[in-house]
Amino acid sequence: MLAKWLYHPPLSHAVFAAITAVIAVSYGFELFSKLSRLGIYDFMDAVASIIGGVVGMLVVLIIMWLSAS
Repeated sequence: MLAKWLYHPPLSHAVFAAITAVIAVSYGFELFSKLSRLGIYDFMDAVASIIGGVVGMLVVLIIMWLSAS
């Protein structure tokens, strides 16, 4: 929503940017844990974070769709 509000890209570009950020942050944290040995590397934790991010994006998109109607 922030990208859509600030830059007015097509909705598909904003969604692609958001999903890319969700994946990068979710897996990036797990990769940092693996490489630095400061945490516990758990790939399924990254998968669960990505699923949660996608569900959150869907909720926002539905709210945007309902408010535009």
